[in-house]
Amino acid sequence: MSKKNQNIEIKGNKITIVSSNKEDYISITDIAKYKNSEATGLVISHWMSTKYTIEFMGLWEKMHNPDFNVTEFRNIKNEAGSNGFILSSKNWINSTNAIGIISKAGRYGGTYAHKDIAFEFASWISAEFKLFLIKEFQRLKDEEQKQLGWDIKRNLTKINYRIHTDAIKQNLIPENLNAKQISSVYATEADVLNMALFGKTAKQWRDDTSTGSASDKKGNIRDYANVSQLVCLANLENINALLIKENFSQHDRLKKLNQIAIEQMKLLTTDISNKLLSETQQ
Repeated sequence: MSKKNQNIEIKGNKITIVSSNKEDYISITDIAKYKNSEATGLVISHWMSTKYTIEFMGLWEKMHNPDFNVTEFRNIKNEAGSNGFILSSKNWINSTNAIGIISKAGRYGGTYAHKDIAFEFASWISAEFKLFLIKEFQRLKDEEQKQLGWDIKRNLTKINYRIHTDAIKQNLIPENLNAKQISSVYATEADVLNMALFGKTAKQWRDDTSTGSASDKKGNIRDYANVSQLVCLANLENINALLIKENFSQHDRLKKLNQIAIEQMKLLTTDISNKLLSETQQ
């Protein structure tokens, strides 16, 4: 499993979601508890033993699994409906080399199914439960996308900051400085950008937020930047690196960077306002 397990709650039931080969798998053991919490394995077996379920899972495997054992699948499908026929998840996996359903041991043990199959199982359990499951699953995915977008913006800022600090090291820091001196130079250059964009240094921001209505803010000034400011900051870091290499004084760089920040923020905020206006008119 490649990423941390996640949970959603459906009608008071916790449903675990894991990742396998970059795909989401939902615990059908947890879903089965909604029908019978004491016999989840039996609930799953009854569902898997229906001819419709076998045909559906077989079709899914043919579409996604090149190693699916089609011969064994046909044998199982031919037996479906006969007296005493019961298909367990373990038998299905071992016989057909299926990947749509997996078994997991340990703390989060149980039977998991690819989301496509899990939604079908939820539908068999309860149409209402399936609708809530789809809604909560989509909400989880939307939150992941929002977090991904924020991480990309933060990583972009970090990458550009590395370019920026490398330029400082190569062009502004004399040889044989101690670590404390180097840090102070970096801090000074970081504040050039802070002043150009935010109109205050990091210390001034901390002092301002230590009292008054903003006293609950933690971290640093850049953690509270909006999307437009982050984009502008990434651009300023690159521009400052170039100006450093061209031997512009700090005074001249600050003045130029401030002018650029004003121009870029006007463009960025105007573009966002126009986009929001366009969306409201559609």
